[in-house]
Amino acid sequence: MTRAQLDSGIELEYDTFGSPDDPALLLVMGFTAQMILWNEEFCEQLAASGRYVIRFDNRDCGLSTKLDGQHVDAAAVLGAAMAGEEIPPVPYTLSDMAADAIGLLDALGIDRAHVAGASMGGMIVQTMAIEHRDRLLSVTSIMSTVGDPEYGAAAPEAMAVLLSPPPAERDQVIERAASTRIWASKRYFDEAKAKEFAGVAYDRSFYPEGASRQLAAITASGDRSDGLRSVSTPMLVIHGLDDTLIAPSGGRRTAELVPNAHLLEVADMGHDVPPPLYGIIVGAMIGHQDSAVHPSAAAPLEAAS
Repeated sequence: MTRAQLDSGIELEYDTFGSPDDPALLLVMGFTAQMILWNEEFCEQLAASGRYVIRFDNRDCGLSTKLDGQHVDAAAVLGAAMAGEEIPPVPYTLSDMAADAIGLLDALGIDRAHVAGASMGGMIVQTMAIEHRDRLLSVTSIMSTVGDPEYGAAAPEAMAVLLSPPPAERDQVIERAASTRIWASKRYFDEAKAKEFAGVAYDRSFYPEGASRQLAAITASGDRSDGLRSVSTPMLVIHGLDDTLIAPSGGRRTAELVPNAHLLEVADMGHDVPPPLYGIIVGAMIGHQDSAVHPSAAAPLEAAS
């Protein structure tokens, strides 16, 4: 793993899989999630399919730059958004995080890349498609939504788990990982593996302070619907039918708005990408990326089970 210095002053921790001679695929992770949530086996499967895979930690997460001490009242930002009032100042928005991703491509000398994002990462790659379309070959938006509160609403119990303050002690953090069952793929959730990963993530970087700033960035960025209607980069939308954190309507709305987007809804998939579904997800992503570069290779997508 290594770190890239961006012109903005932000530093991003990243690593790569595969050959830099292959087309680049940038993976963007979600809210408070470190890049290691893009499982190495998943990345290796993508690389074996002919991609130079790059994963990285977003700002305020993992080993990338942390904006220590920059206070934001995320509740006030959310309240203002819900009331239709002026949004209070925030340290950064999804546009800044999208610019971080482009800055990483610049640092690596990559002119154009395929991009894929999960959850908040999906929001970031959607923003990239709106604001940096000349740098993208294709977009894959996974288990995400468009910023319109009418779509993709979380189940109350899932939102309660997401927003509950994390415990400070390592053992308690590991035990809390069992609660992610609420949004995970019901058929494939493995509590022991979830707890094991929680320990690895805690040891790598435990930084709950970043959550309020990332949440404020999501809320302050608002609705992308108008921008998505003008997206010209080929987009694949993947969403699990068991997702309780971002309801499937979020994915459906994304695909409705983006011209010529393809929607793949996956049975037995929640708000995660479990190993038994790697084959389906990797196959869909690689097929979409190939068809984006060579349109004659396009193949129809159907709901996966």
